[in-house]
Amino acid sequence: MKFDSKRSFCLATMMTLVFMFLTSCGNVKNIAYFQNKLVDHPEEIDKQAGIVIQSKDMLSIIVSSRTPELVAMFNLPVVSYQAGSEVVSSSGQQRLVGYVVDNDGFIDFPILGRIQVSGMTRWQLSEYIKKSLLEGGLLSDAVVTVEFMNFKVSVIGEVNAPGMFSIEGDKVTILQAISLARDLTIFGKRENVSVIREQDGHRVIYEVNLCDVDMFKSPAYYLKQNDVVYVQPSEIKARQSTTDDKTLRMTSIILSGGSLMASIAAIIVNVVGNSRR
Repeated sequence: MKFDSKRSFCLATMMTLVFMFLTSCGNVKNIAYFQNKLVDHPEEIDKQAGIVIQSKDMLSIIVSSRTPELVAMFNLPVVSYQAGSEVVSSSGQQRLVGYVVDNDGFIDFPILGRIQVSGMTRWQLSEYIKKSLLEGGLLSDAVVTVEFMNFKVSVIGEVNAPGMFSIEGDKVTILQAISLARDLTIFGKRENVSVIREQDGHRVIYEVNLCDVDMFKSPAYYLKQNDVVYVQPSEIKARQSTTDDKTLRMTSIILSGGSLMASIAAIIVNVVGNSRR
């Protein structure tokens, strides 16, 4: 009996090790990034890549000059927030008020009036305002700085630190966003990462294969405002989750049944013992 138990234990252990080996070998190919990369093969980078202004964006527009009193009318005030209210202040926790792009793609800019900004980059808008101030005789030495105030992306799914991340500047790649989320877990499905994008009244879902260098050509390689990056779990993780759930339920049933049988057995022993007395 002891021999059979030891042999069964050894056989089960061997089968488990073989299964783990085959599983790991079958999925190593899906772990590494850029598997078909070409070394020392320069590729042209799109210098124009980056986000453009669209409806619901919030922009920081600051006009500077050697004569500060002339630019005061063009710059929005700085506000501090206290208990959920906005108070114009020069102290405390401060934030610059931004220009919100309306549904038609316009902003209202002091003196210049309504400006259609949708479709522009922040550099183009900066040059447009600077040129308009110069041609209108308002400022001859204006320096215009435009920044996005609501450029955020979300990374969810099989990553080590999912969350929403604020992006500085106007360019972020899917790889940089994943880096902010501290990379994929070992169970993340690298060959099928989804990018969910809402733009111009439509929702589009792109699929990006991180194992293939063709990902650099994807329209989702450079992320845009409010993009959501979703990393799917691998088949192993999905099966493991299902198996763990079933195992937990089965273990609960077995324990409950075992407890019931033990109670019944105890009752029977007591009855038999009393009858013999």
